Amino acid sequence: MNAQATVQSHIDITDTLSRLYLFLAQSMDRCLSEAARISYPEAELQSHLASTKARALDMLSVNQVVKRKVEQECNRVRSLVAACLTDGAEKAVALDELKAERVVLKHKTMALSDLLAVFRAA
Repeated sequence: MNAQATVQSHIDITDTLSRLYLFLAQSMDRCLSEAARISYPEAELQSHLASTKARALDMLSVNQVVKRKVEQECNRVRSLVAACLTDGAEKAVALDELKAERVVLKHKTMALSDLLAVFRAA
């Protein structure tokens, strides 16, 4: 693989991970805000999330450790979102965990966005 192809590959992977984290964050935001639920149709969000997740996991198949971490993160977010949609005592705990996870995703997204900008400028 030549240098230009390698750079493009890095850009594609970084862009896809950034998009995945954005869709995960939007999924989480829907649990935290009525406005977020209204502004973005659930079916469309889930479609984008599923296709981006599949693309990211395919790209990450070259490194099973990283692929597994991303899969676990997606599953954790999905579980927290599902728990937030239920009634009962678990909902309050899930909301706190969801808020903490949202902060982590925010930092990852910002780092990936900066990295993507650097790759594109190179």
